[in-house]
Amino acid sequence: MSAPAFAQPRGSIVGARGQRALGRIALYLIVTFLAALFALPLFWTVTTALKTVQELFVFPPTPFPQTLQWGNFPRAWTFVPFGAFYWNTALITVLGTLGAVLSSCLVAYGFARGRFPGRTILFYFVLSTLMLPPEVTIIPKYLIFKELGWLDTFKPLIVPDWFGGGAFNIFLLRQFFMTIPRTFDEAAEIDGASSFRILWMILLPLCGPALITVAILSFLNHWNDFFEPLIYLNSPHMLTLSLGLRHFLISPADGQPKDHLLMAAVLMAAAPCVALFFVAQRYFVRGIVMSGIKG
Repeated sequence: MSAPAFAQPRGSIVGARGQRALGRIALYLIVTFLAALFALPLFWTVTTALKTVQELFVFPPTPFPQTLQWGNFPRAWTFVPFGAFYWNTALITVLGTLGAVLSSCLVAYGFARGRFPGRTILFYFVLSTLMLPPEVTIIPKYLIFKELGWLDTFKPLIVPDWFGGGAFNIFLLRQFFMTIPRTFDEAAEIDGASSFRILWMILLPLCGPALITVAILSFLNHWNDFFEPLIYLNSPHMLTLSLGLRHFLISPADGQPKDHLLMAAVLMAAAPCVALFFVAQRYFVRGIVMSGIKG
């Protein structure tokens, strides 16, 4: 009997599998190369933080320290009031992130479930604020906070997050709310649940990935913010980590190089952000992907 017309020769099947395997290997090699390339600055920061002063100026530079100098980290911590910088940054970040998550949830819920005239136009107006760079609004905000007497306090860095939470966070949560069927709301309304109870008891438990995504983005924004603390904070004991690293750089060191201590300080400042990303990476990706299912 002759072979069916749709049957493929065994050699062509093996050849197609071989091409797919080669393509996959090439893709892995490219990804590995790019990962190593982007990880090179982090690798250099870690190795520099563990070197001695003499090894900083060796030419050609050595990739690894001869002896790991773990003492550079406590020295960097005590070189400037790093503990105070950490506390200030943690306080601003926690309170600001909490305000951004709570307020953006309320606003996004109103845009996703509310029925009021001009809802769509108002939502587009909120989205249009994403096109405004922060440098455009910094002077009016500075004048407002000056009149309120909030300069050189943490209030300008915390309080605005409790009034809306930011346009992007509102958009992200609104998109996620709209993926949840309205039948859940209607069933709860029949049982006599209020709008706030529907949000708190039904919608928010289903929006875990989106809430974690908003929290991560807000955490990173507050933790790494340099521009606004530079504008509003003046006292040395009020500085955040971003300003503290700058203060570290310009602080006198009796003529001794301090590049290795600066790298150690940078690693200590970046450690919470790196740890948070690896712990919540799965929820972060899921929140971003699921928020774009339905517009």
